[in-house]
Amino acid sequence: MNIFLEIREDFRSLLQKDPAVKGVLDIILNHSGFHAVVIYRIVHGLYNIGLVLLARFISTAGRFLTGVEIHPAARIAPGFVIDHGMGVVIGETTEIGQGCLIYQGVTLGGTGKERGKRHPTLGKYVVVGAGAKVLGPIEIGDFVKIGANSVVLNSVPAHSIVVGVPGKVVKDKQHIESELTDALDHNYLPDPVERRLYAMEQLIYELQKKLESKKDGIGEK
Repeated sequence: MNIFLEIREDFRSLLQKDPAVKGVLDIILNHSGFHAVVIYRIVHGLYNIGLVLLARFISTAGRFLTGVEIHPAARIAPGFVIDHGMGVVIGETTEIGQGCLIYQGVTLGGTGKERGKRHPTLGKYVVVGAGAKVLGPIEIGDFVKIGANSVVLNSVPAHSIVVGVPGKVVKDKQHIESELTDALDHNYLPDPVERRLYAMEQLIYELQKKLESKKDGIGEK
């Protein structure tokens, strides 16, 4: 796809997904996440035609200006949005599918000094919450939502919610039904630890009832 068509798709996606945007001029003048994506589109093109040093230089300047670091070799499909982009890091072999949305402080990084594919692959319409870390050559399926500050070290199937450290996969009917939306309602994300504790409380309660009924039966005899 032509670089200008890609930027136009990024622009349209941002208008749809960021409620804080006040209009076209606001994006052009003030939206550092969009600035970072535009710089990436340019340097990725330069990188692909062999101007690696120039691409890296412009990318480094872009990091200084926007607070977002995207390696020129990363592969990012159109419709990509970075919301409040400060502190975002996207590694060299990262692949990001169409329509993905990430928030501030997100790292799509590696886990060591291995060569080859060492960064994550995100499917289509993935949402990554603020401060989340997705590490290693793992695959994140389409429509996955990753909660804020989660640390994801293993591949995640499509249509899942991931929360916690390390990230736990949770499937929740309410969120699956709304999987086509771009919202990441952190206050409604399921908590797997809380669910497990609740299940244990219920089990203990049932056991106590059984013990009490047995005691009553023995007392009557």
